[in-house]
Amino acid sequence: MSPTDPILDAPLIDPPDPEAFIRAAMRWHFGPDTGTRFWLDRVDRLGFDPLRDVTSIDDLERFPDFCDELRDVPVADLIPRGYTDPDIVGVFESGGTTGTPKRVVILEDWFRQAQSWSDTTLDDNDVPKGANWIILMPSGPHLVGRMMPRTALNRGGIPFTVDLDPRWVKSLIAQGRQSEAAAYTAHVLGQARHILRSQDVRVLAISPPMLERLAEDEELVDLVRAKIGTILWGGAHMDADTRHLLRSEVFPGITLIGSLGNTMILGGTRMRTSADDDLCVFDPPSPFTTFRVVDPLSGQRVAPGERGRVVMNHVSRNFLLPNNLERDEATRVAGLPGQVGDSVADVAPAKEIDGVAVVEGVY
Repeated sequence: MSPTDPILDAPLIDPPDPEAFIRAAMRWHFGPDTGTRFWLDRVDRLGFDPLRDVTSIDDLERFPDFCDELRDVPVADLIPRGYTDPDIVGVFESGGTTGTPKRVVILEDWFRQAQSWSDTTLDDNDVPKGANWIILMPSGPHLVGRMMPRTALNRGGIPFTVDLDPRWVKSLIAQGRQSEAAAYTAHVLGQARHILRSQDVRVLAISPPMLERLAEDEELVDLVRAKIGTILWGGAHMDADTRHLLRSEVFPGITLIGSLGNTMILGGTRMRTSADDDLCVFDPPSPFTTFRVVDPLSGQRVAPGERGRVVMNHVSRNFLLPNNLERDEATRVAGLPGQVGDSVADVAPAKEIDGVAVVEGVY
């Protein structure tokens, strides 16, 4: 790998100075010897000089939203030239909710940084090490399907996985084939049932829609109550009433931990610990990941406590994706001390994007 500012290797749990970090990232991604073909081919379309004009998180707003171009770009164009011998973890795709999936390439150094952040979150919530996991999350091109099993292994546990194809379920629902979608989720839960019956598992990773379907099955509820100490949920929204019901009545005594993850930010966030069931707040690992909650029509930031669309930035040595207007809506919340940008609460998909209804399905 070409020489680089060590600030880009800072751990997510000990974030660097945001302005120094942004300047280093611009030098890396727009340097002719270190940057990606993706960004070097687009620099003339920017209308500004990122090396001179981008020195803070706020300056990332100057970038056009190039996220849609990730649907078709050759993935080799996304690997910075500074990685002379890149250690590729994999090519991962978005869920395809708003059209053809977008792709990113994740490299081992960033994967380790993101894993360390995830591990610390679990430690802060007293998730035991050495525990085996059962994982009902998408695999294949979905990032969570690679991250969750590795997290379990890194913590000394054994991951048991069940295949989940959220695109197929979305397709069935969009076609009005709800009975087939229900049969598919029953098929997935049937595989989970066998694992829960036969194996010593203590952590369950699952999407909220799948958890709600599990909660309708008396035997599965009994198995989870008997074996599982922690439920990790993510990949879809969960409203306050559902969180309260699951925590207080369906799975009392089991720790429920949520995560807002996204392939386009190459990782996830941390759910803020709170006794308030009515507000589910997620804090990103800034300055690597930052949020801005905006009015989708004007693009202006909404006031704290108001809802808007979430704009996401990812900045690391591995990848640069600024100013990405996501499908999600959220309530703007003040970030934690030292955090750059907004935190978000009660995240849920917009009802429609560009006139097309958004189908959430099982993930």
